[in-house]
Amino acid sequence: MKKWLLIVAALVLTACSSDDGKTYYQLPQSSTPTMQAVGQPGTHLLWVDQVSVPDYLAGNGVVYQTSDVQYVIASSNLWASPLDQQLRNTLVSNLSSALPGWVVASQPLGSVQDTLSVNVTGFHGRYDGKVIVSGEWLLNHQGQMIKRPFHVELKQQVDGYDAMVKTLAQAWQQEAQSIASQLTRFN
Repeated sequence: MKKWLLIVAALVLTACSSDDGKTYYQLPQSSTPTMQAVGQPGTHLLWVDQVSVPDYLAGNGVVYQTSDVQYVIASSNLWASPLDQQLRNTLVSNLSSALPGWVVASQPLGSVQDTLSVNVTGFHGRYDGKVIVSGEWLLNHQGQMIKRPFHVELKQQVDGYDAMVKTLAQAWQQEAQSIASQLTRFN
């Protein structure tokens, strides 16, 4: 009798651990962490206040555009953590790398800091083999508001969700570089 209970328990455990066919994605972080000193003279402070996404991107599913008017939200290819958090974290990391001499953080840094907010309206793959990263950013620099739209299209080199996520990350990093070059003009 005990032998049967062990077999049944093993079968139940095996069934519970079976693969559900879901794949989870996380945007890659910048590979070179940078040390930043807060409060030194000449240090520029940048708070990445928020990165917001529309409802269709805010869910768990990776988004793919199938025609000029139709989008599919994947049910088996999912973001490992909320997309807005991933975008904010990678933006802070990418800006930190691109702006030596700056302190870039996702927390307020003090009373005298620049504040960056980003509204991402597109972050998806598309039927023609390209990925789209679009939206606008708003910088509060010494009380002056500076607003810039962005639209990045990159060709995916290989088919599949893995390649799409990597290409989206590359497009996001490219936009971070663009933001960094704009920020250096204001300071």
